[in-house]
Amino acid sequence: MTAAVTEAFGPLDAFAHPALFYRDEQEYLDGTLPFVRDGLEAGEPVAVAVPDKNLDLIRDALGDAAGSVRLLDMREAGRNPGRIIPGVLLAFADAQPAGRRVRIIGEPVWAGRSATEYPACAQHEALINAAFRGRPATIMCPYDVARLPEHMVADAYATHPAVIQPGTRAEEASAAYAPEDVVLRYNEALPPVPEALTFAFESDSLSHARHVAVGEGARLGLVGVKLDDLALATAELTTNSVVHGGGSGVLRVWSEDGYVVCEVRDDGRLGDALAGRRPVPRDQRGGRGILLVNLIADLVRVHRGDDGTTVRCWFAR
Repeated sequence: MTAAVTEAFGPLDAFAHPALFYRDEQEYLDGTLPFVRDGLEAGEPVAVAVPDKNLDLIRDALGDAAGSVRLLDMREAGRNPGRIIPGVLLAFADAQPAGRRVRIIGEPVWAGRSATEYPACAQHEALINAAFRGRPATIMCPYDVARLPEHMVADAYATHPAVIQPGTRAEEASAAYAPEDVVLRYNEALPPVPEALTFAFESDSLSHARHVAVGEGARLGLVGVKLDDLALATAELTTNSVVHGGGSGVLRVWSEDGYVVCEVRDDGRLGDALAGRRPVPRDQRGGRGILLVNLIADLVRVHRGDDGTTVRCWFAR
């Protein structure tokens, strides 16, 4: 797995990925507004995906110019960190003419992100460098150093090749830049499963596995679209297990802190660090399972090990 992760990273070339450190609203605006305005003046497509309150700050400060910017609430668009690269960043970049440089502000880490969510956030920030390697794009990621824990700020130095210190606009190289180390470090074993419905499946019981998951999800309080999402996620993950994970696996479903959680474990080894985080060409057959799950779930965590792969996804009740 280490080799597979390392191979995903290399010289960034045309891609720039600075972290913007700020301590208050004024420093936030001093760092983000010139970035947006410079992009608009250069004719670059600009997107801003930040949490709601910060989005309002930028929108209000831009005035009429806000209409020329793609504005997204990261609490919604990026509620699952695994969705941000395919569903927000690449979705915006790929919609532009080929070769045109894009400029994006993305703030996936904010005070209030749970300890369950954060490992996926850190891996996301590291994997941006692999997903955009060689592409003409600048993605700036703000970090509230006054409110975030020290380890999150330290991780920002490791996931960004350059940083911008509070109150400045000058970029400085990060001596701690090591995104592959972050991907590996946060490939941590998932918390123990509490009491859960457990169902072992193989190729001839895939439809039964889906019905079992849906029945338990409904019993635990999922309804409507969320229940449909659970059914789709279960179908995709269990099929992946049969096709790519040794022909069988184990499904678990339980309730946890206002969510219904679905987990699928199999004996397969998922070596691609960007699996589920890159769009799939329309003419490609297969390869969409984890991507679809990332796009519909409220959170997805993956643990890759030498003895198998575990994918765990959360759906808000």
